[in-house]
Amino acid sequence: MPTGGPTGGHVLRRAIRGQRRRVVTASLLGMTHQGCEALVPVVIGAAIDSAVATGSAGHLVRWLLVLAALFLVLSTCYRTSARIAEGAGEHAAHRLRLELGARVLDPRGGADADRLPGALTSIATDDARRVGSVATVLAYGAAAVAALAVSAVALLRVSVPLGLLVLLGIPPLLWLGHRISGPLERRSETEQERAAHASGVAADLVTGLRVLKGMGAESAAVSRYRTTSQDSLTAALRAARSRAGHEGAVLALTGVFVAAIGIAGAYLATDGAISVGELVAAVGLAQFLLGPFQLLTYVNAELAQGRASARRIADVLTAPAAVAGGTETPRDGAAGHVRLRGVRLGALGAVDLDIRPGSLTGVVSRDPAAADDLMRCLGREADPADGRVELDGVPLTALDPDGLRRAVLVAPHDAALFESSLLDNVRAGSAAGTRTVADALAASATDEVAGLLPDGTDTVLAERGRSLSGGQRQRVALARALAADRAVLVLHDPTTAVDTVTESRIAARLRDLRRGRTTVLITTSPALLAVTDRVVVLEEGTVAADGSHAELLATDEDYRAAVLA
Repeated sequence: MPTGGPTGGHVLRRAIRGQRRRVVTASLLGMTHQGCEALVPVVIGAAIDSAVATGSAGHLVRWLLVLAALFLVLSTCYRTSARIAEGAGEHAAHRLRLELGARVLDPRGGADADRLPGALTSIATDDARRVGSVATVLAYGAAAVAALAVSAVALLRVSVPLGLLVLLGIPPLLWLGHRISGPLERRSETEQERAAHASGVAADLVTGLRVLKGMGAESAAVSRYRTTSQDSLTAALRAARSRAGHEGAVLALTGVFVAAIGIAGAYLATDGAISVGELVAAVGLAQFLLGPFQLLTYVNAELAQGRASARRIADVLTAPAAVAGGTETPRDGAAGHVRLRGVRLGALGAVDLDIRPGSLTGVVSRDPAAADDLMRCLGREADPADGRVELDGVPLTALDPDGLRRAVLVAPHDAALFESSLLDNVRAGSAAGTRTVADALAASATDEVAGLLPDGTDTVLAERGRSLSGGQRQRVALARALAADRAVLVLHDPTTAVDTVTESRIAARLRDLRRGRTTVLITTSPALLAVTDRVVVLEEGTVAADGSHAELLATDEDYRAAVLA
């Protein structure tokens, strides 16, 4: 989504508009509930004046029936309103999560730039929930305003000065409550940012736990997370103190206001301006007003946090795409002719490379950054700063990214597995038939892995495939890439954790399975390079050598050092 898309305010308004029927219905029911609540002290005051003071049993029964009807209506309206309002919040949050998911999965990329996966998860969960809560609390806010209006009208009927005191005092109180919520909004945004970062760091450390243990870097990782977690805790405590201060200040203001109403009512009663029943009604209304004011305080705090979260969501939705969206799509049965012309990106410097259709090409690069940038270009995760990459003579920039990836698959070295069955992992993203999947299992030696599992290919793998060894995970990931059966397949070090005997078998089977399809192997494995038609060597970001594996071993000392080391 291009820059200039929805702002935080747009996100918030759209979330509310999407639930307007639920919000309106819940608001009307809530207003009815609060209106009935406000009428309770009025009815009690009327009962005192017309029944208790006169000793009329008939009038007393009549007012008791009115009270019973009021409680029946207000309790029914409250339950129904709360259920609908909570549903509005959940539906609004769910729609935001779907929108965020679609943006993160957009083939053009860019949403994850400078964000850890855990941070995106936090935005899609906590921030979406907070924005959704705004749709819920709007109904509560409308109900509270209705309660204040009914109370003001009732007090006007009791005494014009009391009614005017409420009508004139409410707007300044609401304005002050909004002004006081400013620090809470700012600190809530900081709290969410720090919490999201801490979540991302934690997920990152857990993912690389085995590597950290192997390097003996546990203490450094713990120190890093402790610092990040402490920052998050500090921000959370500041936000909590801000919320407590906000609620305390608003409660103090409303307490003073309600006390003023009670004192004014007592003065009017002693002066004979109002009756005993009217005094009871006025005092009861003054006490009742604490509820709506506390509710408005809660609503104001939720709105402040919702606005902060909406801005974070808008930042993701408006993140610039990593690549522009083309309009063309690769033709069916693409030949798979890949050509790089003067490509410059990161560690790549003016790379010229022609990969013939149906060939098996090896690429050797001792610079991991150059290998990574080459994969980013071929998978169109980034467009070259200079030069261009073509597929069958068509620049990749002219192709729709989603359509391109149906023809070109770039399988990174650290491909993740899902918490699902082995077979589902292999079939992921593939429309291939059963025979192709079976061939992919055999070519990658994943059938041997399945034979060691309790339920074969139906065995459910742990998260990220942690129930498998490193070599077994690599074989499953390779099987998934092969089963996709793309016209162009780019593999990066697919067998580094596999033993040499199995690696040799995989190399031979891979060549047979991919015969007639374009395959690029970015690796320094001699077993894989031995079955290639041609090997290209990248040095300092440019093509330094080109030939068969055997020729380069015989003539290029640097190549021998890179491959046989």
